[in-house]
Amino acid sequence: MISEYNMSSRGANTSLFGAVDKLALGLYIAIVLIGVMCITSASYEPESANIFSLSHNYMKQIMWLAISSVVATVVLLLDRRLFHMFAYPVYIAGILMLLGALFFGREVNGAKAWFEFGSVRIQPVEFVKIATALMMARIMSDYAFNIKRLPDLIKVAAVIILPFGIIVLQNDTGSGLVLGAFLFVLYREGLTKYIYFPIIFTVVLFVAALIFDPVVIFITLLVMFTLYNMFKTRELFGHIRFFCLVVLLSLLLTLTTPLSGYASLMVVCGVAAVVLAVLALKTRTLMLLWPIAMFVYAMLFVPLADSLFSHLEPHQKNRILTFVGLVDDPRNVGYNVNQSKIAIGSGGMWGKGFMEGTQIKYDYVPEKHTDFIFCIVGEEWGFVGSFIVVALYAALILRLMRMGERIKEPFGRVYCYSVAAILLLHVLVNVGMTIGLMPVMGIPLPLMSYGGSSLMAFTILIMIAIRLDASTSEKDIYSSL
Repeated sequence: MISEYNMSSRGANTSLFGAVDKLALGLYIAIVLIGVMCITSASYEPESANIFSLSHNYMKQIMWLAISSVVATVVLLLDRRLFHMFAYPVYIAGILMLLGALFFGREVNGAKAWFEFGSVRIQPVEFVKIATALMMARIMSDYAFNIKRLPDLIKVAAVIILPFGIIVLQNDTGSGLVLGAFLFVLYREGLTKYIYFPIIFTVVLFVAALIFDPVVIFITLLVMFTLYNMFKTRELFGHIRFFCLVVLLSLLLTLTTPLSGYASLMVVCGVAAVVLAVLALKTRTLMLLWPIAMFVYAMLFVPLADSLFSHLEPHQKNRILTFVGLVDDPRNVGYNVNQSKIAIGSGGMWGKGFMEGTQIKYDYVPEKHTDFIFCIVGEEWGFVGSFIVVALYAALILRLMRMGERIKEPFGRVYCYSVAAILLLHVLVNVGMTIGLMPVMGIPLPLMSYGGSSLMAFTILIMIAIRLDASTSEKDIYSSL
């Protein structure tokens, strides 16, 4: 026991940096340095008397990079057991920080989600991602934990929903949606795939309810429901008769009663769903219960979609409507995305060169150094540069997943996958919104977007994963001695 303890201590103190995953660390450094270059290009002022003044965004980011480097070193030197021991206190502190920002914080861009200390602003939600990842890892690494047991699943759901609810109250829904990344982790740990279908189905229904008439939606669902049943039961004519009967009864009810076409369709479909559910139970055709339940859910959700949409903030409504194509206003609501696509498209294959981007230089792209920093990559470095940046992110994410598989114990595995999932969602949403494939959500590009809170939080997030992986490497090193 004493020799094992001495061996572990020696690994933690003398061979730590030799055990660190150098590829992951190198990818982190490369992305951060590219971010500093982009921020410099976005905020450089050649006529400034002092280009090294902290009044410039790039100098502030370099200062935060220096601080983050010190913090990263400290994290790498910590005993890995501390992350497991202090997961609960860190999570509680994160929740208290969110509540503090909600009640006493400063409002920025409509979101009351910031602490302000003089000229320094800190956004607690960035650090809550770390706290939630640690808490998830702690709970899911308990000896008796089983993701397929309802009480354990409720525990994990509560860990995610609690900070999400507070973030929504702060009016920072975009940042809250990042916590949805933990669903990838739950899938990796064995959560049934059938949990995810209702989530995707709900999103599709919400978007469809904004674009199409409800009657069109339910006729489409009815057709899909009929085709699914035909495929499963291999009864062609019976289901065609069922579809025709529902449509005819709906038309008859519309013509003979004061009910509208939509109301008539809902009445007939509701009765049909009950009848089919009873028949499925009697004939033990239980495979039909799942599509029936989804159809009934759609009947209940679609009428509520308008009510949910009406409770969103005006800027959130405009972003969603612009994304789905219901608002075409490139000079107002869609200005940011339109200018972003122009900037990225104008870069061509090789780009215009460092600090040569006209869209960036002349301030056509708003938030160019924060949420839309990828525009600088696209305009100045072109398709090749954009591909390299995305490839660096993909490599870092895959490396984190590889580290998670390499760590034998659940705590490290869950944490590494959590970090990979958070990075993946951030990159997909941020890059997607700059090229018009995602609605604008105000989510920064990890390690590149300007902001001390974001850089510091992502540094800690990634370095903890590297530290946990280094522990595994140390054990491998000394087990061979």
